[in-house]
Amino acid sequence: MRGRLTAVLLATLASGCMLTPDYERPDLDVPPDYEQPAPSGPTAANLDWWQVFQDDALEGLIRTALDENKDLGIALARIFEAREQFTVVRADQFPFLDLLGIGGRGRPSQIQVPGAGTSDNYGWSAELSYEVDLWGKLRRATEAAEADLLATEAAFRNVTITLVSDVASFYLLLRDLDERLSIAQRTAASRRESLRIIQARFDKGTVPELDVNQAQIELAIAEVAIAAFERQVVQTENTLAILLGRNPGPVARGLRLEEQTFPPVVPPGLPSELLQRRPDVVVSEEILASETALVGVAEALRYPSITLTGSFGSVSDELSDLNTSEAKVWNIAGGLLAPIFNSGQLEAQAEAQRARMQQALLDYEATLQQAFREVEDALVSMRTFRQEHAARQRQVRAARNASRLSRARYDAGVVDYLEVLDSERSLFQAELDESATLRESLDAVVRLYEALGGGWTVAP
Repeated sequence: MRGRLTAVLLATLASGCMLTPDYERPDLDVPPDYEQPAPSGPTAANLDWWQVFQDDALEGLIRTALDENKDLGIALARIFEAREQFTVVRADQFPFLDLLGIGGRGRPSQIQVPGAGTSDNYGWSAELSYEVDLWGKLRRATEAAEADLLATEAAFRNVTITLVSDVASFYLLLRDLDERLSIAQRTAASRRESLRIIQARFDKGTVPELDVNQAQIELAIAEVAIAAFERQVVQTENTLAILLGRNPGPVARGLRLEEQTFPPVVPPGLPSELLQRRPDVVVSEEILASETALVGVAEALRYPSITLTGSFGSVSDELSDLNTSEAKVWNIAGGLLAPIFNSGQLEAQAEAQRARMQQALLDYEATLQQAFREVEDALVSMRTFRQEHAARQRQVRAARNASRLSRARYDAGVVDYLEVLDSERSLFQAELDESATLRESLDAVVRLYEALGGGWTVAP
């Protein structure tokens, strides 16, 4: 009976017990479907999503950024750090064995020890120590470290997704600025020719000086736009270069904005899939799991802890005697530490950790709600920006025809120059708006990729 009781006690000491329940995903208010109309179908993370644009230059820029971006390199290094930290924490669950060797010669003060002479001292020992995980403190600490590692890996993927979407967005912005710069240059050239003609007519006395001044004003407006777009082009190139891990400089171009290909039907999947697919949601949940495990660690600190130690070795005055049985030394000990009075410090630490767990829970819920909002925003943006772009195209066609008719009416002397100015201003602004709206339509595809947590598969 005594032997069986001893075995049960040792098994209890070895396995310990958990003071807090295991982490379980909290009940969440996940909508069954998205509010915005969206096709159904499976969704999967796929970094090759950008191939739907069929722009080799864009694909090359993204691959370069994935290889060279400094923020991505930092995030990867953090994974390595978290992996090693996990190993450090997990090691506390197992025994530690250390080997110690000593050797020396010395003589004490003969004033203190009359007649003392020189003596030698040699020895070695193996030290074994082990903390019994009675209350699951070490296992909970390991769970927390593992959750931190998983959060770091998800954070790396989040940086990757953000990097890919940023490169695509700034590339589309760059092509939009190139187009708007071209529109401004084309408009300036047209207005410069108009000014030349009006100046010649004024010199002949067929038009008033007011027409010349108005033509000069419109030319200056176009030249101001050229300077502004040139500045923005260079600044956008510099931003892209930094994302690529390079020094500021020119960036290679591919297809023009209107040559970019819209993707086929984009299946967004179900809202519940964001729990696994959105890396920022995964990060928040792993942080919650880590903080939950640390509650168990804090609670275990309020209970007794047992440490077992043992040592074996040899000590001798002569190096040749270390292997003799007379030189052997050994020791086995057990230590018990039980907190009795600490002015409520340990209880306060446990309550503080519960508060941190509650904060992590609220952050997780808020992150998930933000994910739902971003998907909804991206879906409505894709639908409405395409509608808006179609309207902008009709506006441009009408503005071009109106500008042509106004110029013909002015040349025939039917209307004054104000009608021509008004129609040309409308055309200039309509062309700029059409380019910007096309870019926003394409960028909505990028934002949906980011909101879904990685992309979608194009193959059936």
